[in-house]
Amino acid sequence: QVQLVESGGGLVQAGDSLRLSCTASGLIFRNYDMGWFRQAPGKEREFVGSIGWSGGSTSYADSGKGRFTISRDNAKNMVTLQMNSLKPEDAAVYYCAANYFGLGKYDYWGQGTQVTVSS
Repeated sequence: QVQLVESGGGLVQAGDSLRLSCTASGLIFRNYDMGWFRQAPGKEREFVGSIGWSGGSTSYADSGKGRFTISRDNAKNMVTLQMNSLKPEDAAVYYCAANYFGLGKYDYWGQGTQVTVSS
């Protein structure tokens, strides 16, 4: 079955950097746009950013523009989210998700990894 497994979360201080990874299995990874989402306690899940199936295009929410970078390695079935200059408001559970060729909804989701940012 399809599995998306996030890793790299943890506790950091404001201004620090963190790199999240998501490893996929059970699907043809290169056929999927990959997205990152996050959900803070008491808030709705929100879009963080995405990368096209070929890696040629990225999109970011305003909250992360200039600080977050998404990349992918199709040979390793992996997508990463590099987060710099972290702020306390970036604290959330971060999820990766897969969207078949960027069509419609995200079909598969990981279990999430916790990011905590202390001020």
